[in-house]
Amino acid sequence: MAVRQSDAEWRGNLAQGSGTMRLGSGAFEGAYSFPSRFENGTGTNPEELIAAAHAGCFSMALSAGLSKAGHTPTRVHTTARVHLDKAGDGFAITKIELDCEAEIPGIDAETFCQQAEGAKKNCPVSKALTGTEITLNARLA
Repeated sequence: MAVRQSDAEWRGNLAQGSGTMRLGSGAFEGAYSFPSRFENGTGTNPEELIAAAHAGCFSMALSAGLSKAGHTPTRVHTTARVHLDKAGDGFAITKIELDCEAEIPGIDAETFCQQAEGAKKNCPVSKALTGTEITLNARLA
């Protein structure tokens, strides 16, 4: 199986420093800073990248499960919201909200919800983040 890598470099102290993050594939490189992570400043942040990874992984896992059960989806769209909160003397990712809308011909709501819950539980990113509360709002379009 594949091994993926990305890298990041930070220069300076926490409040005034800045850095860059780069995906190993070269598909993305972006600047990050204290304001882009803890405020609403310009640039990316680790939590945004975790959100993208989780949304992508969940969408693929749901599509795979649905297809295996005989319900090939037309579209699965997922938004992940990663909550970074103050925790003691530091910070923690306290919650991830998955919001999914899917178009699946011929599926009933109960089967869809079972498949969505299975994908939430079993996608590799969800498994990697088991110490974090993960919620799911899944609906058919």
